[in-house]
Amino acid sequence: MTSAPDADYNASQLDPGEGTTMKLLRKAPTGMLAFTLIWIGQFASLLGSGMTGFGLSIWAWQATGQATALALAAFFFTGPTMLLSPLAGALVDRSNRKLVMMLSDIAAGLTTLALLILYATGHLQIWHIYVTNVIQGAFRAFQWPAYSAAMSTMLRKEDLGRANGMLYMAEAASGILAPVAAAALIGVIGIGGIFIVDIATLAFAILMLLLVHVPQPVETEAGRAGRGTLWQESGYGFRYILARPSLLGLQLTFFFFNLLLSFSGVLQAPMILSRTGNDTVTLGGVQSVAGVGMLLGGVVMSAWGGPKRRVLGVLGGMFFSALLGGALMGLGRSALVWSIAGFGSMFFLPICNGSSQAIWQSKVAPDVQGRVFATRLLIAQITAPVAMLAAGPLADRVFEPAMMPGGSLAGLFGGWVGTGPGAGMALTFVVTGFLGALVSIASYLVPHVRNAEDLLPDHDAATAS
Repeated sequence: MTSAPDADYNASQLDPGEGTTMKLLRKAPTGMLAFTLIWIGQFASLLGSGMTGFGLSIWAWQATGQATALALAAFFFTGPTMLLSPLAGALVDRSNRKLVMMLSDIAAGLTTLALLILYATGHLQIWHIYVTNVIQGAFRAFQWPAYSAAMSTMLRKEDLGRANGMLYMAEAASGILAPVAAAALIGVIGIGGIFIVDIATLAFAILMLLLVHVPQPVETEAGRAGRGTLWQESGYGFRYILARPSLLGLQLTFFFFNLLLSFSGVLQAPMILSRTGNDTVTLGGVQSVAGVGMLLGGVVMSAWGGPKRRVLGVLGGMFFSALLGGALMGLGRSALVWSIAGFGSMFFLPICNGSSQAIWQSKVAPDVQGRVFATRLLIAQITAPVAMLAAGPLADRVFEPAMMPGGSLAGLFGGWVGTGPGAGMALTFVVTGFLGALVSIASYLVPHVRNAEDLLPDHDAATAS
């Protein structure tokens, strides 16, 4: 009999004849303690990465003065993640998930080191950021399904909602601290110093992973059915989701929602900078307040675990996040309104995504979660790179000129979002925000989505039967 998944340490007796590696493995923290240690490491890593991302956004904007540069940077990170997701999921299910997570962190550290060297030698150019984002995005395709699937083998089903809330707490706390810390430190240690901080936090995250035990999943009937060549296993996630209309419906909801919100999301920094005369302090403040909202949402999700009917958490969180982070953000013309919009939008995000994650982790067998979750990521976000690629040029060449005084759209929408620099991007926020709210309403009207938790058995119930 194995120890309870939420025990602090593996309680198995040590066999004097076992090798040193096995003895260390049995002593390693497991369950919630192990997850908490990984969580601490990931929080540190997110903080360092957030500081680097903020610093590079400022550098890219100052170097180019175009929203297209920032949109392309996001595209080159997200595109490889989408492209490699099916293959990555198959490899995750074949591999040690702890090792996969470590390799992803190492790759991120090496790319940051490359940027540090280029910056320190005076050779950093915008295309270098694109290349490093491609590499980091490729390894993220492996990290996310490995991390999500590992949680299912480390924790009890009842703890998944709270654990996912903890993840958003870490992301939110880094969102609060990273912009403020980066803005304050750029003048002291420069972007090069921020790169060094990022590398140090990645090393700490790897150390936390080394300390814990991450169980590999027990093979299930679903896992046996999904065996085959690497190519066949790469397509298993599609077959699995297509055979379950409720899971497909949930992902199509995110498909359309992410299409809309990705289009405007990459424009937030250039919109605020344009409307404030390149005031980086205002931008950092707005992003930090949004991080506070996400932190509180994560705290609520961690303590609460989400609504009993998690689908309501998914669609309700999506509805309010779209209206606040999209429509209100675009209508705002001051730091106060932008901060309120960002706070509200990010507060509901952990409830939406945490509820969704808990549904999938409880319904999908752990030994196929790598493949299924990778496909899930692909379906939900495949439109994001397209939106990011189109957002910058459309903002620079279409919407911004149209919302200048006397522009073709200024008379129609100028009363809503004003005119001048940033107004065209603000209009994009308003339109996509209202459409995103409509997506959540339409999805609730679909029975397969609304009743997903009743129509799909939990994976442990399916195994027991």
